[in-house]
Amino acid sequence: MMKHFTFGRRNGLRVSQLSLGTGNFGTGWGYGADFDTAAAILDRFADAGGTFIDTAASYQRGESEQMLGRLLAGRRDDFTVATKFAIGGPDGSGVLQTGAGRRSVFRSVEGSLRRLGTDYIDLFWVHFPDAVTPVEETIGALDDLARAGKIRYAGFSNFPAWQTSRAVTIAELRGCTLLAGVQFEYSLVERTGDREVLPMAEALGIGAALWSPLGGGLLTGKYRNGEEGRKTAWNRLVHNEDGARKSATLDAVLATADERGVRPAQLAVAWLLERARRSPTGVVPVIGPRSVRQLEDYLAALDIEIDVSTYDRLDEVSRVDLGEPYGKLAENDAPLGGDAARIHFHPVPVS
Repeated sequence: MMKHFTFGRRNGLRVSQLSLGTGNFGTGWGYGADFDTAAAILDRFADAGGTFIDTAASYQRGESEQMLGRLLAGRRDDFTVATKFAIGGPDGSGVLQTGAGRRSVFRSVEGSLRRLGTDYIDLFWVHFPDAVTPVEETIGALDDLARAGKIRYAGFSNFPAWQTSRAVTIAELRGCTLLAGVQFEYSLVERTGDREVLPMAEALGIGAALWSPLGGGLLTGKYRNGEEGRKTAWNRLVHNEDGARKSATLDAVLATADERGVRPAQLAVAWLLERARRSPTGVVPVIGPRSVRQLEDYLAALDIEIDVSTYDRLDEVSRVDLGEPYGKLAENDAPLGGDAARIHFHPVPVS
């Protein structure tokens, strides 16, 4: 059974080790799972102890939320339900229906509550940054929703670290509902979140939900065999072998999986789960199966133990250059008396 923990150090939001992303629930995009398949996926996820579900108003043109509403009838309180807004959905995607201003925040929550068939949302994500609305307004509107009981927690998805950290500070100073976490893409072939976003979450004690843990299917190795998937049927949210690091990472995943006698997808997710275990805050991979068979691969990762050598091998080959100023900081131990080896570092990063 999946373990549970709080989504960060600063809230009591309990989440399961894996979050079930439901972007594949529905066929509004011409690609996805029908109702019976979605029901089987959700039931199997629940049987494995999963309780954290992630959707969005925009997924499958609203079908994902609607389908979830039907599937959760009679058992809503058994799950932590997260949904997103800001980029439009079935209620409209024009200039007056999008963004993170007060009008959009209030309008969006009512639409999601209606489609989900619930009177509260556990975690309400701002799906993408709004380049014209001050973050103070967004934080204030989310706080109003929390005080009204329509949402329990709020979070930022796909936001730069500086915007999230500023929002956290504003919420603290104004006594508003604190952001529970951030959501961003992260996998063995997409680790640029190591530069700013993940260290920020760990330092501030907020949760981190990692979407696309298989790099849009690249880490399964299926595209090397000409198999179909998002790359051919959906044509988005996918990685190609467009660089030496990605190719080397996939080579290492395939070779290590073969040595361990497991599937590459299972190994890639198991590495993320080990990365989450080492984090001082709540880190959750968001999986997005389109079938029960795909879900079984994700669940199998829970039983794979990643030893130090395996973790380090995959970590080293997939590691990204952090760029400046981090390169200079790594070489400069002058602030530590010129001898970093004599300093005991805090287990929780300082901010």
